[in-house]
Amino acid sequence: MNPEKTKKTKKVSIGGQAVLEGVYMRGANSEATAVRDTQGVIRLETKRKNALSKNAFLRFPLIRGVVSFINSLFGGTAVLMRSAEVYGEGEPSKFEKWLAEKLKINVISVVSTVSLVLGLALAIVLFIFLPQTARKWLEKLFGLESGFSVWAKNFIEGGIKLLIFVLYILIVSLMKDIRRTFMYHGAEHKTITCFERGLPLTVENAKKCPRVHDRCGTTFIVFVLIVSILVFACLESLIGTEINGALRILLKIAILPVVAGLSYELLRALSKTKSAVFFPLKAPGFLLQLLTTREPDDKMLEVAITSFSAVLEMDNDPSIPEKTFEIPEKRSVVLEKVAKTLNDNGITERAESEWIISIVLGIKRDQVNTEDLVSVSDIQRINEVVNERITGKPLWYCIGDTDFYGYRIKVNENVLIPRPETELLAEEAINAVKDFSVDRDVNSVKVLDLCTGSGCIAISVKKQSGANVFASDLSENALSVAKENAADNGAEIDFFCGDLFEPFSEGEDEKFDVIVSNPPYIKTEDIEGLQREVKDFEPLIALDGGKDGLDFYRIIAKAAPNYLKKGGVLLLEVGAGQAQDVKDLLTDFSETEIIKDYENIKRIVKAVK
Repeated sequence: MNPEKTKKTKKVSIGGQAVLEGVYMRGANSEATAVRDTQGVIRLETKRKNALSKNAFLRFPLIRGVVSFINSLFGGTAVLMRSAEVYGEGEPSKFEKWLAEKLKINVISVVSTVSLVLGLALAIVLFIFLPQTARKWLEKLFGLESGFSVWAKNFIEGGIKLLIFVLYILIVSLMKDIRRTFMYHGAEHKTITCFERGLPLTVENAKKCPRVHDRCGTTFIVFVLIVSILVFACLESLIGTEINGALRILLKIAILPVVAGLSYELLRALSKTKSAVFFPLKAPGFLLQLLTTREPDDKMLEVAITSFSAVLEMDNDPSIPEKTFEIPEKRSVVLEKVAKTLNDNGITERAESEWIISIVLGIKRDQVNTEDLVSVSDIQRINEVVNERITGKPLWYCIGDTDFYGYRIKVNENVLIPRPETELLAEEAINAVKDFSVDRDVNSVKVLDLCTGSGCIAISVKKQSGANVFASDLSENALSVAKENAADNGAEIDFFCGDLFEPFSEGEDEKFDVIVSNPPYIKTEDIEGLQREVKDFEPLIALDGGKDGLDFYRIIAKAAPNYLKKGGVLLLEVGAGQAQDVKDLLTDFSETEIIKDYENIKRIVKAVK
């Protein structure tokens, strides 16, 4: 015996519809829409039903059918437009934007209304005007001056309506988006059936369930078509006179609520019985459901289960709060919000707002201020970076990496953030290697990067010159970052942990052609006066250069000649106003030179042994 068949069937009042890349579910007291956005994340919006929907009068037989029909027209359109917002599609037309501005209402409300009006107009043309016109053409074709009988007339029009409906479904199903919506329709049915069968709500269980359902809207439309034939035929018989033209169309529209109410009660009654006696009444709806549903994939079932579960939980627990969708926004709007947040927290440089958005989105800065949409996932990532930034944390620590000499360099609180002026130091080292490699193999040129930090200088020299590069730092945490950066950039570098030259010997064979360093050079007393981003987040060990800022330069000036080959080059980055003092320390070198940076500041001291 199949254990699944022995489970007691559960009664559930939850129904729904497929929307763009999602599923809408509606329960006794709440509703939920789940949509998978362009980043693959399931977004959920939930609401509780208003007091009007719980009115006892509106739940009377026939009346409730009319209410359900109206909700499907207006509410279904609104939910569909809302899902389009979340998915990042459905950009309003210029006319819709203009109309929203003139009426001073939400543009999405305008889009929903326009879509509803156009949809109703199309339905009237396809299912009232066209069948009536086709029936008249048939009367002329068969030479029936007095026309078909009342019942024949309505059954012919009803048959044409059904044919148009089937053809319409077949045509729209050729569109990729509609096919996917039909798959979500199948996911909705499978999820509801899975719960009704008493099975745990899992993707695997839902996959085993059929994609047709007794309470489907497709079956409801079939009942509307059939009931409308009977109701209008009876109405024409009672009136006793032939009704044609515009009056016939208006009457059919007028009795539509009655037809909807009767069709709803028929659908409701048949859904409560599993007797084979009533299967012929259900069969047409089931057959059409095979067209309006497709087999969903696992991700679609996850979305449907998310929506269904949210409604189930909210119906069972009135204390669960509503949840609102976060929706995609234009880049220009996101930029203004980010700039305002940063400015309100004392960060007035607008370029930071542009950097944050451009880096998160992977676009150029001149592409930030556009009307292109930013997905919800990207907005969340941008907000995460902004929230970190307003704590005072440096921008590039928030981002996690930065660009140095064309290479992506990861940075965190264990290493200094590479400055643009340090690229000039790397460039001088690269040029020095090239000079040495004129007369010998570049692989034999040895370079030492002291106080390597993130490894940015060592990586740039290695990648640009191909020299044999060594790097050292006192901080094991800094070396960990440097090693990761070297690996990410494909740079083979020998790393050593130790205080300046400590890991190296002074033997002739161990000496270097180039020694490059950007050591700590901030005066101890000046540390407290640094920007918050620097003093509170960047490593103190990489900043503090002692009482006058020259402690490390004294050690390097004294020891470097012992580790350099004859003719070897020492390159040191210095702080503003330190160049001459550092140059004066290099008494054991034959040549010394001060090099200015791009801001005309004396930034590098070069010495030759």
